[in-house]
Amino acid sequence: MPGQPRNSRTSRTSRASEESRNSRIQRQVMQLIIDRRLRAGALLPTEAELMEDLGVSRNSVREALKALQALDIVEIRHGYGTYVGQASLTPLIDGLTFRTLARHDHDDPGALAEILQVREVLEEGLIRRVAATVTEGELDRLDAVVSRMEAAGRVGRSFPDLDREFHELLYASLGNDLVPQLLAAFWTVFRRVSGARGRPDDPSPDLTARWHRDIVTALRSRDVEGAQRAMAVHFRGIAGWAGQESRGAR
Repeated sequence: MPGQPRNSRTSRTSRASEESRNSRIQRQVMQLIIDRRLRAGALLPTEAELMEDLGVSRNSVREALKALQALDIVEIRHGYGTYVGQASLTPLIDGLTFRTLARHDHDDPGALAEILQVREVLEEGLIRRVAATVTEGELDRLDAVVSRMEAAGRVGRSFPDLDREFHELLYASLGNDLVPQLLAAFWTVFRRVSGARGRPDDPSPDLTARWHRDIVTALRSRDVEGAQRAMAVHFRGIAGWAGQESRGAR
């Protein structure tokens, strides 16, 4: 810009160049992990070996590894070395939690509803597949979880852990490891944000238990449409409660 000090433009250009270089080194380290087929927990080459393999400085290697550790792609164990991380969804969970809480702080009551909406779209779509793949043994396990929900509901006790367990079990028959992880991520964000915002009581436990019972009943009957309807009712109930929480936060 006209009149802008030259050293300011030079500083920005230097930072951009450094960020680009760090990103490139991060990608190279990830590609090394892939090329060598290193599994989670495997020991990575030493800093000196990475310097030689990538042709970069020690400081560049360390900065790249720190950035990858924040993404759970590597795990730095001081005094022991650097290992391949779990590549979990923890960074996604933390980022979404912060994003949603920050929007709440700016009087955006729809932020929490957006998290719920994403989960609703995923689950209503997936339940159709579950109806075709779920086994009797898996239905029995779901039934046992709902029975525990009903017992808690009879004494008015909420059961967030059982709710999470139910939804994780529900999609086990799909054989897709990413599905329960992704749904658990959105579940965790929703609970964190609603808890941090001092939500009112959850929907009544007995009603929540009934929503889950209706899902299992439809699945036992191999009623695809009925299972999807039951899931929709479940989410409409949560959305109604979340809307009350949002209005109360304003």
